[in-house]
Amino acid sequence: MNFRSKALSPDNMLLMTLKYFATGSMLIVVGDFSGIDKSTASRAVYKMSRAIAGLKDIYVKLPETQEEISEVRLGFYRKARFPHCIGTLDCTHVKIQSPGGNAAETFRNQKGYFLFNIQCICDASLIIRNSVCRWPESTHDSIVWNMSKIRAKFENGEMADNLLVGESGYAIKSFLITLFLILRTPVEHLFNESQIRTRNPIESCFGVWKRRFPILAIGIRLRVEAVVVASAVLHNIACKNADAPSPPLDVIIENFIEEMNNIDFIPVAQPIGYIISINNSTRLRLVEYLAELH
Repeated sequence: MNFRSKALSPDNMLLMTLKYFATGSMLIVVGDFSGIDKSTASRAVYKMSRAIAGLKDIYVKLPETQEEISEVRLGFYRKARFPHCIGTLDCTHVKIQSPGGNAAETFRNQKGYFLFNIQCICDASLIIRNSVCRWPESTHDSIVWNMSKIRAKFENGEMADNLLVGESGYAIKSFLITLFLILRTPVEHLFNESQIRTRNPIESCFGVWKRRFPILAIGIRLRVEAVVVASAVLHNIACKNADAPSPPLDVIIENFIEEMNNIDFIPVAQPIGYIISINNSTRLRLVEYLAELH
């Protein structure tokens, strides 16, 4: 701190922000550690969170060049021989304080926690490639996806022949490949096994992300989007620099993370009829492809 002007230096603001993200401490504790009051600490952490989140377009993005696309595809192919995949899609809960207002109850779950439902797409290296942070806990994953800009890009053909994989709660599309719910042949079993192994990185990503930044599980007390996006940027920087795994956490923090990861989502019925048969054509071609490899 610059004691002459009573102003925090950018370095101190960054260190305070990292401490807040990595410990989940109360802002008053973060402020005490730096010799400032809670209000000043809150403003400093929020300002730095916004600054880091401003790097999203550099660090949180889907592959764009052919070289980047090929590299991401290869990462997934090495896992389970699943071709053309550039991301695995899912949602996770992030704990927050009550947002207040008339819509506050839409954020509350059955246990009384207030939660955001965060959608992410990650690659095989656990790098977050896309995120959506604006929906309450009560919003089902499929609705978050259907309302997202990235879905519109795939729907409009802007993502060429690239594919995503997702769990069975999503409606199958020509570009979003889900599991067979009813298995009739050995080849379909083989396909499901490959799809599950290809999809696994998103669960690992959520686990690493929340252990690296426990604030996501303990509870965010600032503007949620700034903290979530900033932590995603920092997570990706750590992944790209081969950062060592996070050290063991306090048992209480581990329990918070485990509880957030085990919250069940409300299932949504899949569409039926000709829509599935049309969107299923890509999945059937993938089944044939995987059968030829074995």
